[in-house]
Amino acid sequence: MHGIANTAQAQAWNGYEGAHWAAHQDRWNAVNGGFDRPLLDAAALRAGEHVLDVGCGAGATTRLAARAVGPGRALGLDLSAPMLERARARAADEGVANVSFEHGDAQVHPLAPDSFDVAISRFGVMFFTDPVAAFANVARALRPGGRVVFLSTAEPEGTEWLRAFGALDDILPLRGFGASGGPGMFSLADAGTATGLLTAAGFHDVRAERVQAYGTWGRDAEDAARFMLESGPGRHLLEQVDADARALAHVRLTERLRRHETPEGLRLRGAGRLLTARRPA
Repeated sequence: MHGIANTAQAQAWNGYEGAHWAAHQDRWNAVNGGFDRPLLDAAALRAGEHVLDVGCGAGATTRLAARAVGPGRALGLDLSAPMLERARARAADEGVANVSFEHGDAQVHPLAPDSFDVAISRFGVMFFTDPVAAFANVARALRPGGRVVFLSTAEPEGTEWLRAFGALDDILPLRGFGASGGPGMFSLADAGTATGLLTAAGFHDVRAERVQAYGTWGRDAEDAARFMLESGPGRHLLEQVDADARALAHVRLTERLRRHETPEGLRLRGAGRLLTARRPA
């Protein structure tokens, strides 16, 4: 991999967090896959186009894009080696030949200039240490007139899994967990902040739209609670308390999630910020 700027993120996504997502890629796609349709509808991909998928993870959206643009091509870029390993394996298993993956930090990765028609991302653009530099690097990789369609997390209040975690505030050291405004998951939650960063990076026609989708987190409340607490953020919180508190957190979260059980599984609503823009022609 070429040089990286987001060293903390590289450590996380090549450690436990990346291994967890790689091992449970189908479950994470069940959580986030409801946003694929609004993302791809906004991208309006056409046959023959070249697509860059920023923060592609295990490559679900990259493969969808590759199918949409054939005989064009799709390139997935991500910091996480474990997730890219799964992305390449899944693309091979599914016979998606017009897709490739690169290991790198989109903020500084040497992307070929003027080589993509569109850049997309499903929740892969919220963690840059310097988002303007990252978006400018993506802009250089687009052809004049090229477009971006990025999906980021919207306000925490619209995210039901995070509200469920709020029931644990007397058990776990949440201390602003999920707060918006700073670097991290909710760094682009504010529409004005997000559009301002893209404008500063040189994009035109910048727009932000709020979208919602449901995701399936598990078979039932107990299964979903265990999955949440074993994910990166949940594990980080549990490591800071003793065994009794960990057990109580699982019981309390399970109880809080019961109301979201359906015959199709434990479903929670999420809120996203759909960001669209163009590189000047």
